[in-house]
Amino acid sequence: MNSPCLLYADAEGRIFEWPKLGMAGARGNFHKSVDPGEWIPLPPGSELFLLPDRLPVGYNPGKKQCEVLAHDPYHPGKPIRAVAAFMSPAYTQLYSAAYRTLPGAPLLPLFAYTAVGWQNGGFVAAGMRVDPDQRQDFHQFDPVEIKRRVHARLKKDRLNRLLHHLGKCALTYGCPAAKNLFMERWEAPLPTSPVCNASCLGCISLQEEGVVPATQDRIRFVPEVEEIVGIAVPHLEGAPRPVVSFGQGCEGEPLLQSNVIAEAIRTMRRVSNRGTINLNTNGSLPDAVTSLCAAGLDSIRVSINSCQPHAYNAYFRPRGYQFEALARSLQIVHAHGGFTSLNYFILPGFTDQEEEWSALCAFLERTQVDLIQLRNLNIDPEWYLKNLTAAQGEKAMGIRQWLDRLRQRFPELRFGYFNPCLESENP
Repeated sequence: MNSPCLLYADAEGRIFEWPKLGMAGARGNFHKSVDPGEWIPLPPGSELFLLPDRLPVGYNPGKKQCEVLAHDPYHPGKPIRAVAAFMSPAYTQLYSAAYRTLPGAPLLPLFAYTAVGWQNGGFVAAGMRVDPDQRQDFHQFDPVEIKRRVHARLKKDRLNRLLHHLGKCALTYGCPAAKNLFMERWEAPLPTSPVCNASCLGCISLQEEGVVPATQDRIRFVPEVEEIVGIAVPHLEGAPRPVVSFGQGCEGEPLLQSNVIAEAIRTMRRVSNRGTINLNTNGSLPDAVTSLCAAGLDSIRVSINSCQPHAYNAYFRPRGYQFEALARSLQIVHAHGGFTSLNYFILPGFTDQEEEWSALCAFLERTQVDLIQLRNLNIDPEWYLKNLTAAQGEKAMGIRQWLDRLRQRFPELRFGYFNPCLESENP
C-alpha cells in the first residue's frame, strides 16, 4: 500500500499534494510519519482548514525523518500554509496536524486539527471511527428539510424562548443535536444555564475579548420549566431512541440551575416514562447531582480533559469547586443505578502520555464509569500544552495503543462518542 503524501495550501488558498514528502502527524511537538492503519478516508461532512503562519511538516522517506516544507515547490519562493482536517462527529483523531508555527502567528480558532494527507485521488485523515451510531452523520441532514421544519415549528410555538434559541443553533451554528430535535429523532438538547463556575480555555460559548473567538452564542436566560417540558416531552414520546440532554455547548454549567432542572425532570416523568434524561456537566456540585437523581435523572456525562488535578485545573480553571467533586458526582449517579460517562477530551501527545494514562486508570477504578466518549479537543494544540506546562514528545504512546491498553485493563468499559439511549438497550 502506498503511503499518503503531504498536503499544503498555496498563497491563494488552493490545496496541493507534494508526493516527495509523506503525510506526517503530531503528538504534541513530536512529529512522525503516519503508519499504515492509522489513516482512513476523510469522513463525509469533515472540513479542511488552512492554518495561518504555519508551515507544513512532512515525512522524508529517504532521510527517514520529518522536515518542514518552507516554500511552494511548484512556485518557488511563494509562501505556503499547513492544512488540517476537522473530522465529523463519531471520529477521534490519532494525530494532530504536523506544522511549524512562525513567530507572531495568531492563535487557532476553537476546532480540532487532525493530520490530513492525500492518497489514491482522495483525502485521508489520521483518525478512527469510535461510535457506529449514525445520529450525526452527514447524510442524515437535508438542509432544505431542516430549514422547513425549524420555521414550521417556530411558527407553531412562538412563545417558547428555548425553542427559538435552539432554532438559531440549528440554522446559524449548524448544531447536529438541535437539527435532530427539529427532525424529531434521537438526542435533543436542553440548554438551561447562562452562567458557569469554570472558565475553560476552550469554552466555545464565552471567551475573553481578544483571546480567541467563541464559536457560538451562549443562552442568555434560564428557561421556565414549561418551556423545557414543552420541548422534552414531545421528543421523549415521539422520537426513536429518544434522549434529552441538559448541558450543551451553548450554555454554562447546568448544575447551577439544578432546581429548575429537577422540577423539569419530575414534570417530564409524570407525563412520560420513555427515553433517557441525561445531564452533560462538569460534575462540580455533587449535592445538586443527588437532587437530580432523586428527581429521575437517568445518566450523567462529566467533561474532563485530564485526570491529573493540576492539568484539569489549568484547562477548566474552576471557581468554587475542587477536582474531587467530579469523582463524587459520578459515584452518586452510580449509587442511584444511573449510567455514567466521561466526556474525555482527546489530544494526541498529552492524552496518551504514560502519566495521564495512569491517572485515568486510577480515576476509573474509583468511579466505575460505564462509558468513555472520545471527543477531540477543540483548541490550538500548542496553546493548550503551553498553558498546561505539559511534558511533550517521546513519552506519548499513541492514541490507538492507549485505547488498546484501556480495553485490556477495563474489559467491561465501553467506548464511543454519543450519549446512549438506555431504553433501547433494555427494551
